[in-house]
Amino acid sequence: MDLKNREVLVTGADGFIGSHLVEALLEEGARVKAFVYYNSFSSCGWLDTFPKEKLKSVEIFSGDIRDPNGVRSAMKGVDAVFHLAALIGIPFSYHSPDSYIDTNVKGTLNVLQAARDFNTGRVIITSTSEVYGTAKYAPIDEKHPLQGQSPYSASKIGADKIAESFYLSFKLPVVTARPFNTYGPRQSARAIIPTIITQLVKGSKEIKLGALHPTRDLNYVSDICAGFIALAKCDPAIGKTVNIGSGREITIKALAELIISAMGKKADIIPDDLRKRPENSEVERLLCDNGRIKELTGWKPAVSLEKGLSATIDWFKDPENIKNYKWDAYNV
Repeated sequence: MDLKNREVLVTGADGFIGSHLVEALLEEGARVKAFVYYNSFSSCGWLDTFPKEKLKSVEIFSGDIRDPNGVRSAMKGVDAVFHLAALIGIPFSYHSPDSYIDTNVKGTLNVLQAARDFNTGRVIITSTSEVYGTAKYAPIDEKHPLQGQSPYSASKIGADKIAESFYLSFKLPVVTARPFNTYGPRQSARAIIPTIITQLVKGSKEIKLGALHPTRDLNYVSDICAGFIALAKCDPAIGKTVNIGSGREITIKALAELIISAMGKKADIIPDDLRKRPENSEVERLLCDNGRIKELTGWKPAVSLEKGLSATIDWFKDPENIKNYKWDAYNV
């Protein structure tokens, strides 16, 4: 599907990846409708930081992904939907798993039902590498077993399987995009890279982190957005689950050391038991096999970890960008 001049809906457009995807779709020439979470502050999240001229190009729809009627209203008349709206914090999923079922599973069902009713031309469902759990083999391809090692990952497995069922049962043109760990400007301090950077920016000499030995496959947000768009354009991807990742892994400890060095700081890395996942819930290793997306679309990562970290650090150094970040607290 050519996205130029197409009416495209992005759910979760007010969030980290969603706001970057809105920008990337505007560059593609799409007509973007942004589904943002209704709130009493009339906040559109990160979209509020867009220049006024850019924001004028975006149609804002305030709603709740858990509400089927609101989702249907937003979906009416769109040619494609990129479904990113989700609860993603793993520690909070230990605390409030019901909310993850309502948002991630039922919310996805609402999008799929509306897409089926309106014959939407392309539906991109956002999965996560967390559904794989600790790697049983690496690199991890799309045939790897799924393991619900947290209520969050279990909810995403459920959402992925509902999406699969709508393709197999109703021939809905669904693509399940499965990004590995994403980072970049605007990311929440719940994530590992902003956690490290914000502590350093604020002058801390002790960087408090959870487990230091697990490995992650880290991807700059522009590469992930390019992967989403490439999959939306790719007819052979319909009905498939497709990894988006670099094929490179790094331990949390080595990542922290790399960021400390890149920022020219000196700090000790302190394991904090409060930040550690329950033993059987920790995902020990994530390393992407990106052969399928390369074969289907020709996509490959364009931003190295070093270059992406540099751009991310520069963004977080701006006091205006991080004035609302709670750097000195454990962000659940």
